[in-house]
Amino acid sequence: MNFNHRVIDFYLKQRIDGTLPNGIEVLNPYGENKVVELCRKFYDKYFDDSRGRSLILGINPGRFGAGITGIPFTDPVVLDEECGIENDMQKRKEISSEFIYRLINQMGGPDHFYKHFYIGSVSPLGFVKDNKNFNYYDSKELEKALKSYIVKNLIDQIGLGITSRTCYCLGMGKNYEYLKMLNLELKLFDRIIPLPHPRWVMQYRRKQVDTIIDEVIKKLTDQ
Repeated sequence: MNFNHRVIDFYLKQRIDGTLPNGIEVLNPYGENKVVELCRKFYDKYFDDSRGRSLILGINPGRFGAGITGIPFTDPVVLDEECGIENDMQKRKEISSEFIYRLINQMGGPDHFYKHFYIGSVSPLGFVKDNKNFNYYDSKELEKALKSYIVKNLIDQIGLGITSRTCYCLGMGKNYEYLKMLNLELKLFDRIIPLPHPRWVMQYRRKQVDTIIDEVIKKLTDQ
């Protein structure tokens, strides 16, 4: 089974059992047929092989990126304009997606980038509270409730075809600290390299984005 088929199976099986803290809802785009179809087109285009890839992990899907398309850091605009996959979803840009595709294009474009890297998430499903994005680590109660789910899905994502023992973590704060803590316990990776989170860069360091992209590329290619 090629990488693309394993990824689709992985996302189709996503579910969270158990009770979450009051007011927190699960964001699961994979229950919609049109999302699954877009995912199939994307992964068939870039992952229809048995190549090994390096793992880049984000936090969890947000409402305007993967929460809509099902593809990490890929909003409907870049899915159409950068990946050539037409879609009828609302063409609203998401700033994390903008950063990632500037990075991808500087590394040779989607065809080249996705031959070497797979982007996933510590939590493949997202969360919403009061109609706003909510991260898995924003509540200690939620973080505790999700631990077994997160551990299982980290192992499953490695099993998709990840061949490097280096994991790249998007987020140099709480996402990195949590992943580092889990890795001390589980020994999933030889090393975890933190990268600045795209949203943080675009919100607070936009004037330095070109320099930051150069620094990220150096880390991704310095093996």
